Amino acid sequence: MTAGLDHDGGWRRLHPLSPVVRSYRGFLAVLTLAALSSSGAIGSGAGPRWYDVVLPAAVAVAAIVNWYVTRWKLDGVTLRIETGLLRRDSRQLPVARIQAVDLVRPFLARMLGLAELRVRLAGSGDADGRLAYLTEQGAVALRARLLAAHHGLDPATPEPAEQVVTSVPAGRLIGSALISTAAIAAVVVAAGAVIAVVSPAGLIAAAGSLVWWLIIVATVVWRHVSSQWGFTVATSPDGVRIRRGLLGTVAETIPVQRVQAVRMVEPLLWRPLHWCRLEVDVAGHLGRDQAEGTHAVRKALLPVGSPQEARRLLRIALPDTPPAVTAPPRRARWKAPLSYHFLAAGHDGTLAVAVTGRVNRETTWVPLAKAQSMRLVQGPLQRMLGLATVHLDAAGRRVRAEFRERRQEEARALVTELAALSRTARKKAEYVTPPVPVRPVIPAGAAAPGDGDQAASVAPPVNASQREA
Repeated sequence: MTAGLDHDGGWRRLHPLSPVVRSYRGFLAVLTLAALSSSGAIGSGAGPRWYDVVLPAAVAVAAIVNWYVTRWKLDGVTLRIETGLLRRDSRQLPVARIQAVDLVRPFLARMLGLAELRVRLAGSGDADGRLAYLTEQGAVALRARLLAAHHGLDPATPEPAEQVVTSVPAGRLIGSALISTAAIAAVVVAAGAVIAVVSPAGLIAAAGSLVWWLIIVATVVWRHVSSQWGFTVATSPDGVRIRRGLLGTVAETIPVQRVQAVRMVEPLLWRPLHWCRLEVDVAGHLGRDQAEGTHAVRKALLPVGSPQEARRLLRIALPDTPPAVTAPPRRARWKAPLSYHFLAAGHDGTLAVAVTGRVNRETTWVPLAKAQSMRLVQGPLQRMLGLATVHLDAAGRRVRAEFRERRQEEARALVTELAALSRTARKKAEYVTPPVPVRPVIPAGAAAPGDGDQAASVAPPVNASQREA
């Protein structure tokens, strides 16, 4: 499974080429600075200096030492990862609390046949444990072992199959990125033309600025396309699986029970093409070196697609049927004359939905079981018109559904009603792991079951306390 194995209690090491993948960027940067320094482009004089040799050697030695002092082992119920030379860091990750196991393959790692394994536990927004790097075959096998142990199955149980829901074509992805940056490019070109007309002497400066802006736009488009290339969404018993990436690939899992809110964004320039973007806010917590608090990590569930694809994914992320929406009263036009026709909101016993935005139309769905607070906000003009806005906040910064420009009496009653419905929804919320069909482990030399035989096992259900632990 891995390249190195200690004989001390089953501890294993990472792949020997891990230092190359982990430090190649820093190593190349140091070599570039050393080359510029030796050529005289940086500093005074030319020729090699002592630090031109010491710095690359220090980077290489640090990477090797980090690899040497890092080890891991899986003892059945706990994944242990130890690292650090002067300050030892020993992490014990209970398999029962694993929420997702992601595979990350940067460009150089893919060339060398390596992959990084990232383990996320319940209540975490970032990777709690990282193994960088293992062989691709070893990383896939370890991921299957962790998921099998999490569901209480035999470690040799193969990973359950997944069902592909949708994928984003390359042409649509490139077109959406170009259209999104077209407005910025048009503004820059128009500003350059105005400067050239007003001040012909500033034509050279305007042309230089235009070139820099075009380079920035091209960089933004490239990053977006390369990171979302081959975007594929599939469903599996452990959640929604996403695969993406051009040079470096990422295979991540979004547990459905951790979804705090779903947001569909329809930019103005995308609407003639009937395109939209679907995002999810996944619950997590801040890093251990940051202030305490709960936040939500925003992830793209569909970078660009049709409303039909978005609704299909919405039913997976939020199985409940979305409620109907109603518009605010007519007098709200005095408060929001431009966006009045785009405002709507509604709720039922499990979900709240709100529609806002004129340029970027956003439709937000928030499960009432995930609600953290309800707020009534009323400005001076709203008091004159007898209006108010109700905010339904979920975990995270700016994760909320807004009932904008509602009648004052309706808004006050809505706060009380949403609070009661939220308490009821939290009590009724039970997350049960669906059965995981797996193939039986057949000993060597044994006959495989025939077509008429039924050979399958299911994972034991996980109760709500275990899922929310």
